[in-house]
Amino acid sequence: MISRNPRSRFAALAVLAAGTLMCAGTAMAAGESAEARAKYKSDVADCNAGRTQEDRATCLREAGAALQESRRGDLANAPRAQKQANTTQRCDALSGSDRSACEARMRGEGTVSGSVAGGGVLREIVTPDPNPPK
Repeated sequence: MISRNPRSRFAALAVLAAGTLMCAGTAMAAGESAEARAKYKSDVADCNAGRTQEDRATCLREAGAALQESRRGDLANAPRAQKQANTTQRCDALSGSDRSACEARMRGEGTVSGSVAGGGVLREIVTPDPNPPK
């Protein structure tokens, strides 16, 4: 039944316009996060196929959290200066030769073995003792 009341027509147009604006806003948000959505879909596929080191529930939760952080703009690569600060901060609790050796390991000197996926990364520098025990 079509109403002849002008207020009803105006209300219907207002609702239609609001719906159109919401759809446009959703499309814009979808365009802005297309890369993030593609990454999320890829992550979910990896979770479902068992191609990760985590159980499925944890993997899916992490994928969703990454998508959410991406939408907020918090999932960006840290600037080089921040990465450098993080690297040297690891050695702040040490002093003397231990700190020097730690800083050298963080710069990539020595050997590196293991992986994050495997449970940890071991960085090692072998320094001969100048005064071995006799």
